[in-house]
Amino acid sequence: MAEANAGVRRLLADSGEPRGWVPLRADLVTALLGVWFGVGLMIDAWAHTNRSDLETFFTPWHAAFYSGFAAVSGWIIWQVFRNVRLGRQGVAAVPQGYLAGLVAIPAFALFGLADMTWHTVLGIETSVDILFSPSHLGLIVTMLLIITTPLRSAWNAPDAGVRPSLGRLFPALAGLAFAATLVSLFLSYGDALQYRSARVVEAFSSVDGPGAEHLATSMVISNVVLLAPVLLVARRWNLPFGAVTVMYTIAVLMPGAQTAFENAPTLLTFVAAGLASDVLIRLLRPSGARRGAYWAFAGLSAFVTWSLYIGVASAAGGGLPAVPELWTGAPVVAGLIGLALGALFLPNALPADAADAGRA
Repeated sequence: MAEANAGVRRLLADSGEPRGWVPLRADLVTALLGVWFGVGLMIDAWAHTNRSDLETFFTPWHAAFYSGFAAVSGWIIWQVFRNVRLGRQGVAAVPQGYLAGLVAIPAFALFGLADMTWHTVLGIETSVDILFSPSHLGLIVTMLLIITTPLRSAWNAPDAGVRPSLGRLFPALAGLAFAATLVSLFLSYGDALQYRSARVVEAFSSVDGPGAEHLATSMVISNVVLLAPVLLVARRWNLPFGAVTVMYTIAVLMPGAQTAFENAPTLLTFVAAGLASDVLIRLLRPSGARRGAYWAFAGLSAFVTWSLYIGVASAAGGGLPAVPELWTGAPVVAGLIGLALGALFLPNALPADAADAGRA
């Protein structure tokens, strides 16, 4: 036992070499396996939302979810083991951007064990209580760290630069977008993407009852969840055309899974909003060094997104809502919140050389 402990200590002792980056193809595999992981969670979320007969932890839905965890975890560990075989030890063996994901792997496994115990003792959640289960919250935080590994890897990667191509940035965008879907899942009680068109029109057609208040609150929450990740990467990189479309396309998958894609017009609205935001990026060229353009993009992107939301809902749901103050003012509120987020993310313009160096 003493010899084994000594061997472990020698393995964990940092050998001191500078940590390097994995190649783009390795990040791409990490991202794609993260997609498996994320889609497995979406399948499980669908089952918890739409199946009332769940009575055991051992279900096909959990199998899809945990197999994704096993796949992406095995791949991350392999990236570290390859460096160990080259003689590196400790942190020096962990590629840049992969340390947090590596640490999250055993933590996720422990929360998975806790989740199995929780379900066995207390049963299976099928309502809003699923979003407050301590074991589920632990799973989601550690999962977020794992699937955003490609983002951290790309953040200061020497081959990314400040103007990466869409292909170079895709693993980072996919990981970040799936992280946003995890947040939206655990804020499902305030997710405007789950509304059907007719329900949007109905909610904004009366000030009596909680319908208008619930929709307005959901729009605020969803606006922040969608836009904040975009502003994060727009502060770091000059985003290539298509970046926001990729992120918003991924973002609609979770609410789509939860509603069995019965609200397709609403979901497609956000794909169109992603494309509109890409056009705004092309026109405004927001960046960490161009604060005015960055703020303008933040406000206009949110305003256009939620104007499309109201417009498509009205077209598909039988006409404009009956309360004009609500359907005209809601996109303006969204735009002002977007502007506030832009000011929060970038209170002062960065020097051009600092932005280029990736210190944004």
